[in-house]
Amino acid sequence: MDNCTMHLKRKVLVLVIVLLVVFLMYFWKTVPYTTMDLQSQPNSAVKNLLEERMRLLQERYSDIPFRIKESKAVDLPFSDMLFPRISAKALHTAFKASELEDVKHHRAQEYQSFQKRSQSAADFIIVAEANSPLQYPTQGVKVQPRKTILIPGLGLKEQLKKLHSVNLTAVLGTFDVAAEVQAVMVEGVGEKHMTLSSSSLSHLNRQLQFVTYTNIHFHPNTADTVEFVTEGYKAAFTIKIRHGIIPKLYNPGSGGEYNISNLVTIATKTFLRYDKLQGLIDSIRKFYPTVTIVVADDSKHPKPVTGPYIEHYIMPFGKGWFAGRNLAVSQVTTKYVLWVDDDFIFTSNTKIEKLVDVLERTTLDLVGGAVREFTGYTATFRHTISLEPGDEDGDCLHIRRGFYHGIQGFPNCVVADAVINFFLARTEKIQQVGFDPQLARVAHLEFFIDGLGNLHIGSCDDVIVSHTSKIKLPWGESETDKNYSEFRQSSASSLVTQTRLLYFKNRLQCLTRG
Repeated sequence: MDNCTMHLKRKVLVLVIVLLVVFLMYFWKTVPYTTMDLQSQPNSAVKNLLEERMRLLQERYSDIPFRIKESKAVDLPFSDMLFPRISAKALHTAFKASELEDVKHHRAQEYQSFQKRSQSAADFIIVAEANSPLQYPTQGVKVQPRKTILIPGLGLKEQLKKLHSVNLTAVLGTFDVAAEVQAVMVEGVGEKHMTLSSSSLSHLNRQLQFVTYTNIHFHPNTADTVEFVTEGYKAAFTIKIRHGIIPKLYNPGSGGEYNISNLVTIATKTFLRYDKLQGLIDSIRKFYPTVTIVVADDSKHPKPVTGPYIEHYIMPFGKGWFAGRNLAVSQVTTKYVLWVDDDFIFTSNTKIEKLVDVLERTTLDLVGGAVREFTGYTATFRHTISLEPGDEDGDCLHIRRGFYHGIQGFPNCVVADAVINFFLARTEKIQQVGFDPQLARVAHLEFFIDGLGNLHIGSCDDVIVSHTSKIKLPWGESETDKNYSEFRQSSASSLVTQTRLLYFKNRLQCLTRG
């Protein structure tokens, strides 16, 4: 076979390979995937149905009379001195009358959004109607520490007999009745074990509607297991003991459109590369002239970084990558924080408003964008993470490229567990997870590993930031670049630190990637 023929075959082979790659890339991008609605959690229709069911259960014995127990009030001389009055302050007085209605409106909107993110179907009260004779709540019963509640849904469904009786036993609380029903014997009032009995099943069920539980052992977040027993049958249900969750709301300000300066702070960490940092700041100012930029800096000889809406925080030399992230994020006072590396460049495709819109309209806590490299390749770094329970040696963590599903209403966005190093997050959620300052040189996925199960994460490929070139020719590399590269490179000791943290802190025995 002559050289000309061989050369032609090679060209044809190369062309076929190129066409195959193009086809696969096109096919990969156009493969349909499922989308889910992340805007209306939890299901309000189910909640309404369960509430209506509870109302009907409570009205079932409404014709049986009851007598509310009198509280034991004690009137002592000098009682004001022994039991000082509790002072109360109306907090709305901090606002002018002209602004109060607007503040109330925005606070209500923010609180509704907070409730969507913080509530789930596990918070609904569900009552197991008597498959056995016992009727009781299976979930959703909550009491604050050292407080008292009515236990919803208790009942007994059995054939009529001479005497009907049930027992309640708790570990962390005591029982009582808020009202008394005739013909019902109640024993063990104020104790951890209470017995209720009556010859009338209807009267007993009416009395069960007034059973109270009082937590007596303080713990800010735990649960008590209550045993509910009748002859030949036993059931158990839990009562969550927890303080009420105090929301952390951010006032977005007036106006219909998103005010990015009020909603978002841009945070970054720098080390030596002041030329790159200035390029980032200049590019941000082209599109967002009044957004606050927070810079954490652990350079050995820090240079001033000044300008309107810039906060520059100096750290000890070489303190590290995640320590700098912690410092920068700790100074954010806006609802959202946008994390960027100091060698990123904003372009017309870096639309923060799009990322804000995703977080405002969904239950997501964090949403990543995309980074366009100098080669033209755009990366999203989407990964899923799963924890496989192990044995006494620890668990196994599996990290895979990909995502779970799309997000309804946002065709360019998907749900994942880890995203690129360019993301917008709810400030309080990212502060809750934090960045481990022991990871000083190289780290990224470690933050998402720490946040697994706490962060609801998305990724959108239509919000793009550019990345300056990392390729430096030997004759074009400055002394700063050389120093940075030498310090930034992952050393054997830093890799050992990463592995040790995964093993001990995260209790892992193995890690797989794919």
